[in-house]
Amino acid sequence: MSPEEDNGNPDEKVRFPWNLALKKKEKEKEKEKKKIMQAYIMEKKLRFCKTPQALMGLCGVVLWSLSVATSRALVLGLLALLWPPGRGEACSCLPTHPQQHFCRSAVVIRAKVTSEKIVTANEDPANPNKLLQYELKRMKMFKGVEKVKEVRYVYTSVNTSLCGTRIAVNSKRQYFITGNVLNDGKIFINMCNYIQPWENVSMAQRQSLNHHYLFNCDCEVTICYSPTCNKSMRNQCLWTDWLLERKLYGNQAHHFFCKKNEDGTCKWQLVQHHPNREEFVDVIEP
Repeated sequence: MSPEEDNGNPDEKVRFPWNLALKKKEKEKEKEKKKIMQAYIMEKKLRFCKTPQALMGLCGVVLWSLSVATSRALVLGLLALLWPPGRGEACSCLPTHPQQHFCRSAVVIRAKVTSEKIVTANEDPANPNKLLQYELKRMKMFKGVEKVKEVRYVYTSVNTSLCGTRIAVNSKRQYFITGNVLNDGKIFINMCNYIQPWENVSMAQRQSLNHHYLFNCDCEVTICYSPTCNKSMRNQCLWTDWLLERKLYGNQAHHFFCKKNEDGTCKWQLVQHHPNREEFVDVIEP
């Protein structure tokens, strides 16, 4: 209601400035949500530059623009103009804390990727639908042993626009992989799963894989987009890495887990490290 439309109701005059302030806060919150989603999608696309299939000329231009651009909008504009058709346009993933990745995945493993090849989606060789098959050497299974007895292969879409993900084949490098089980028993992974080189998984995360994540899956980790965000549920932990560090996987993701209390509430808990843990982590940890 504008001042010209004032009907003389004193209550309307009082509420009018408050409504404006409320709408302004809602718009700011929506802008923050768009920013974090854009940054997350950009990060996913830039990972493609590390794969053998990358177009090096394109990746060079994009990475150069990141170093000189003064506006994220400019970088996103360059990506939109330069990114090849069919590479990731239809795939976007919500930011997810490692604990939530663990809890929402049917299978969580540490493994080496020894080979890859394109196969048909089922036993019919005439089936036009293709999958990329990665052969694994499993090192450790954190979750899913009751669903799959043996993990020899994982599958993903051959098309990155359908969230197909790429893992470098390297018999020496180990990966932390989360995935889900299809009706035919195949373990399926995509760009929205948490897939990291094992050396990038922090000591606290490794400890949480064994001792913390599984027992606190009743907690919900919700990303915080603005300083005004509040808990909406008792079992919620607010994930503030983006607010404090302007990156998704910061201190909270690498060193904390969301712990359930006896009264049903949840709160952040710092993972306590053994002082000499790094010296014998390969012995007592996966």
